[in-house]
Amino acid sequence: MSDFSAAHVEAFLEMMSAERGAAVNTLQSYERDLEDASSHLRTRGTGLTGATPDDLRAYLAHLAGQGFKASSQARRLSALRQFYKFLYAEGLRGDDPTGILDAPKKGRSLPKTLSVDDVSRLIGQAENEAASGGPDHLAKLRMHALIELLYATGMRVSELVSLPASVLAQNGRFLVIRGKGNKDRLVPLSQAAIRAMRVYGEALAAEMAREEAGNSESPWLFPSSGKQGFLPRQVFARDLKSLAARAGIRVATISPHVLRHAFASHLLANGADLRAVQELLGHSDISTTQIYTHVLEERLHNLVQNHHPLAKQAKKQD
Repeated sequence: MSDFSAAHVEAFLEMMSAERGAAVNTLQSYERDLEDASSHLRTRGTGLTGATPDDLRAYLAHLAGQGFKASSQARRLSALRQFYKFLYAEGLRGDDPTGILDAPKKGRSLPKTLSVDDVSRLIGQAENEAASGGPDHLAKLRMHALIELLYATGMRVSELVSLPASVLAQNGRFLVIRGKGNKDRLVPLSQAAIRAMRVYGEALAAEMAREEAGNSESPWLFPSSGKQGFLPRQVFARDLKSLAARAGIRVATISPHVLRHAFASHLLANGADLRAVQELLGHSDISTTQIYTHVLEERLHNLVQNHHPLAKQAKKQD
C-alpha cells in the first residue's frame, strides 16, 4: 500500500473507532480487506485513493475467480464502500467509485442451529461436570455459566466473554449488555443462568482469595491472563466443542454462534415476535433478524394445518 493510501486508511480506521465505536475485530477486518484490495489495485497500476469503478469491478471479478463466496465478496465491497464514503465526506475524493457497483448476488443461507434436545443435552453435560467437583472445578463451573448465559440471552460471544464482574452485584432477572457501536440493551436471564453465574462467581472469588498474589481484582467476570484480560472467544469455542463431544453431539454442528442461533430459533418457534427477537439479539436492522423467517414460516404452516377447519377436514378424509 502506498504511503498516500496508507495514511488515508489509517485516518479512516481512526474515524471508525472514535466516531462509530467500531470494535477491534471490525477495525482489523476493515484493515485486512482494504490491504487486499490495495494489493490487487497495484497490479493495475493504481491505488485505493485513485481507483475507478472499473478497477473495483475488476477486483471483485478477481475475487470471484479465486473462488470467494458471494458473502465474502460482499464483505470486501462493504469495506470499500465505507472507505470511499469517508474519502468523499472528507473532500479527499470528488466521487464515490463504489456508488454504481452492484453487490454480489448471495443465495439465502439458513443459519445452523441445534434442536432443543441437543441444547438440553449440552447444558446437562455442563451441569453434571460442574457438580462433579474434582480437578479444574472452577473451569467446569465457568463453562456451565457460559453455556447457561449464552442460551438464556442469545449474546454474541464477544459480548459474553467480556462481561464485567459487576454483573454479579446486580439483582433481578435482567442483564445490561453493551453490544456493537457501544449500544446497551436489556436481556432477561433464566433462573438457571442466574444460579450458574452465582455459583461460578462465588468459586471465582474464593479462588482469587486463596491465591493472595497481591494482584488487583479483575474487572471481568471471566478473567484470563491473556492480553485482553478476559477469556478469549477462541478458547471458549474450543472448550465448547470438547463439551459437545462429551455430550454425544457432533462437533461440526456446534459453536458459540450456533447457540445464539438456537436461542433465536427456539424463541420464534415458541411464539416470540420477530421484533422482540431483534431487540434481544441487538440487531440494528430487522432485515438481519429475518434470516429466521423460515422458523416463522414453518410455525405458521403447522398452525394452519392443525387449526384450520378445511385442513382438519382433509386430514379426516385421508
